[in-house]
Amino acid sequence: MDEEPSEHPPNLYSQDRSSSSYLLADQDTELLQRDELRSVRIGLELVKAELIQREEGIRSTIVVFGSARLQEPAALAQALHLAEEQAAQASDDGIRKQRVAIIKRQLELATYYDVAREFSRLVSSTCQANGRCDYVIVTGGGPGIMEAANRGAADVNAKSIGLNITLPHEQRPNPYITPKLSFQFRYFAIRKMHFLLRARALVAFPGGFGTLDELFETLTLLQTGKTKSIIVVLVGRHFWERVIDWQLLAECGLITQADLSLFHYAETAQEVWDLIARHNGMPTV
Repeated sequence: MDEEPSEHPPNLYSQDRSSSSYLLADQDTELLQRDELRSVRIGLELVKAELIQREEGIRSTIVVFGSARLQEPAALAQALHLAEEQAAQASDDGIRKQRVAIIKRQLELATYYDVAREFSRLVSSTCQANGRCDYVIVTGGGPGIMEAANRGAADVNAKSIGLNITLPHEQRPNPYITPKLSFQFRYFAIRKMHFLLRARALVAFPGGFGTLDELFETLTLLQTGKTKSIIVVLVGRHFWERVIDWQLLAECGLITQADLSLFHYAETAQEVWDLIARHNGMPTV
């Protein structure tokens, strides 16, 4: 005799609801890390930082670049003392002597840490009064000059932004960034966009490849007319004219004489702010 069919067919497979296939797509972190989802990740990086800055009322920014290796003078003075002691213990060690020479040069440039901090204090106390969030300092979020700029804003209880980037060697955000405005990016391109989306000025202190990269990218945008609202200020004329022979570029016809007016020089925090304020039609302090 044939058996009557079961009212409930047997479950052929044990259903594991923890399987990644059962997860909602936006909750599947493994899916979001696939190469095919790169465009989605790029969009998320752009939108996340934008929404948070809107919520925090950030209307305009000043971008500050400079070396991560230029610590505050006291720290570099201590590092120099230690390096000199180590060099004295091995007078024939060329590497130790070279390190002493490098730290001495960095100590000469360390005054710019104080200038960056003072500039940030000046701008933040002037432009973030009465709940306004104009000309908010934004940095790459790391140590050195970036730390100094974020620190200056913190000195006067003002907001500042840090745009960190994931690197092969870990970079921790400096402790002076406003926590709600401390971001981390995977993609350099999106980070670069956020540096300039609200920028009214770019202030470049002595720095290395990263500073030069952002500087030349902004100058190119100005030269090609892609942006007109940003003023570029180079702090430390002696440093910049030794690093880059601007006049040679013009003499060779690689840039025009008019291109030399795309940037300005300053030495002090007040000079930097005066240039920015005049460019944007604001009263100077």
